[in-house]
Amino acid sequence: MAYDEKLAERLRKLFAKHKEVSEKKMFGGLAFMLRGNMCCGVVKETLMVRVGSEQYAKALAAPHARPMDFTGRPLSGFIYVDPAGFRTEAALRQWVKRATDFVASLPAK
Repeated sequence: MAYDEKLAERLRKLFAKHKEVSEKKMFGGLAFMLRGNMCCGVVKETLMVRVGSEQYAKALAAPHARPMDFTGRPLSGFIYVDPAGFRTEAALRQWVKRATDFVASLPAK
């Protein structure tokens, strides 16, 4: 299993209302793209969330959040959230909202 299919399905349900969402395999997992910009995704059992540089420190302060680091160097503006941080639908929805709010501020690709 390259990524958690159940988490991917939970994300698909949350993105069902967005017409400009696509999926793309990357980082050894699955990324959800909004208007061509990476928004969030699944890497193994972990949620990847794009929060942007302005919200980065605040997002990292949340329980179960950590820097997105798979090369030895954290990727700025992106975080990982461990499963305990999105166990409930409300928690997952909150993380997705953070990502979609940031990505909505970017120009479409």
